Amino acid sequence: MPYTFDEQLSRNIGLDLVRVTETAALAAGHWVGSGDFANAHRAATRAMADALNTLEMNGRVIIGEERRLGEDSPLCSGQLVGTGSGPEVDVLVDPIDGTNRLIRGKPGAISVVGIAPRGTIWSPFPARYMEKIITDQNAAQALVPQCMDAPAAWTLALIARHKKKSVRDLGVIVLERPRNQHLIDEIRECGARVLLRNDGDAEGALLAATKDADVDVLMGIGGASQGVLAACAVKASGGAMLARLKPQDATERDNIREAGLDMERILTCSELVNSNQIFFAATSITGSPLLRSMQFWGNYASTHSLLIRSETGTRRFIHAEHGTHL
Repeated sequence: MPYTFDEQLSRNIGLDLVRVTETAALAAGHWVGSGDFANAHRAATRAMADALNTLEMNGRVIIGEERRLGEDSPLCSGQLVGTGSGPEVDVLVDPIDGTNRLIRGKPGAISVVGIAPRGTIWSPFPARYMEKIITDQNAAQALVPQCMDAPAAWTLALIARHKKKSVRDLGVIVLERPRNQHLIDEIRECGARVLLRNDGDAEGALLAATKDADVDVLMGIGGASQGVLAACAVKASGGAMLARLKPQDATERDNIREAGLDMERILTCSELVNSNQIFFAATSITGSPLLRSMQFWGNYASTHSLLIRSETGTRRFIHAEHGTHL
């Protein structure tokens, strides 16, 4: 009899996923401030792949690391992970979200994994970029499709109204990229606080989806793969998200057309992840407003992680200490 997600994927899989992100974070931790992007990401990716392959599941990687590490990456798109004996699931990975922040020794680097039943996570491949708007459950009803084409002031006014704030009190995360400069100017003109980041798209989305955080919304164009991973965290947290593919050059546009993807379609969180059975795990590497930084001592390390289970709405904050043999 084939396995089903309902019957075989127990709540314990969440703790197993935390062990996966802890393992990747520990591998990445020794590269903090190193300036070495490739080796830092390679170490975390190998550690995450090894940890995933110990889990009792038949997992399929939806969006892999081949764009960062090449086709020899241990976590490529379509690759099977887990023992092969267990529930069939889709797996989203980012061994280091915010690698540039990590190698500069800056806060905001985390390791993340999300899973959902097989066939429920939408793949944007071969798209590389996606525009998105993300907010928490207090303003979820404010996100209507018109927000994607409306002036930023209109969208932020809707969000502020639902949050019972003024627009100038809103904190808006935007990736600091030339492609987002017009949006940044719009947000500043309407008086909201612009919280610029040069990396860490998924971590920023997690903050925006967290109720009562100092961040109210994430806006702008970022990575497509990080956008789908963010959708897992947003939906599991009860927040809201709108997204649309946003190719940045003719080659990407042609690739998207050849793949049959619709560049005009506005996607909601439920279309990006068509399930309420989502587990999302994150372990901090260099610290964030949600999670303290990992620390190393002579004979052990300490990590801080977050586990979200969408079906129950449970958010678990986990502090662990690890012996040096790990």
